[in-house]
Amino acid sequence: MSIERYETKARMSRAVVHNGTAYFCGQVAEDRNADITHQTQTMLAKVDALLESVGSDRQHLLSATIYLKDMSLFAEMNAVWDNWVPEGFAPARACVQAQMASPELLVEISVVAAIREPLKKDELMA
Repeated sequence: MSIERYETKARMSRAVVHNGTAYFCGQVAEDRNADITHQTQTMLAKVDALLESVGSDRQHLLSATIYLKDMSLFAEMNAVWDNWVPEGFAPARACVQAQMASPELLVEISVVAAIREPLKKDELMA
């Protein structure tokens, strides 16, 4: 049983791949001072990059957990989410209100995805 960890630090790994499944650490916005729409867009762009780095994509998402600073932001976040998820490929999803690690953060996401094709170790997280 092989478990591959990428960009591992003392507290966490950026990605862990096991048995054809990739687990990613939480992703947040590039600009923590932006509005919910922009924070959601840049957060999901990071997810795209992570998915690609392990040989996956949006069509292979298995689950997503979204953390919102305030549920009053739910509709605006969903407007971005709904345009990002390919039709017919929505993952299992939970969305909860949470106290964020940094007060300016409005949204964070953690995803799990299937690997679409096996990559060689030196191709992963390149």
